[in-house]
Amino acid sequence: MRQGVATLSDAELLAIFLRVGVAGKSAVDLARDLLQRFGSLNGIFAASESMICEVHGMGPSKYAQLQAIFEMSRRALMEEMQGADALHSPGQVRDYLCLRLGGLKREVFMVLFLDAQNRVVAQEELFSGTLTQTSVYPREVVKRALHHNAASVIFAHNHPSGVAQQSRADEMLTDALKQALALVDIRTLDHIVVAGNSSLSFAEQGLL
Repeated sequence: MRQGVATLSDAELLAIFLRVGVAGKSAVDLARDLLQRFGSLNGIFAASESMICEVHGMGPSKYAQLQAIFEMSRRALMEEMQGADALHSPGQVRDYLCLRLGGLKREVFMVLFLDAQNRVVAQEELFSGTLTQTSVYPREVVKRALHHNAASVIFAHNHPSGVAQQSRADEMLTDALKQALALVDIRTLDHIVVAGNSSLSFAEQGLL
């Protein structure tokens, strides 16, 4: 309370949530076990109920509480994006996408749909695939953009491999989607690649 929660480590923050540990382990020790097992906070949030319950001291109730905390964080960030110009608050967009996609074990392609003021009006996960490949159909992306009456879009997908770096296939896909959307006067603002807590912006890399 004196120094603020930002001064706490990930394990200490988790310990506040856990409240108590188990026999022979404090709440901080249990939190460290979780972080070591799943690699990060995103990894913990992305873990299945069965995986969480395998950890001694955890159970269905704790899993449900973790998911509730995660969902509240995502919704809070989405509320901020819905009321702000996404071009002037790229950090919020990246934070949201890292929370949404960073811990997933499968590759997911999603789209943020924006209005003429660059405010997010909707977001959808449109395609998912294996760890290394996702099939994305431009026709479906255009269809959903028109459904939301979007003036522009931001693409995002994750790399479960853990490397936030675009591939040649990513560049070709982005160009195809951008051209398809341009035919109906919808702008492509960015394509963000997420890997864990890291991200890469096509716009910042000069790839759009």
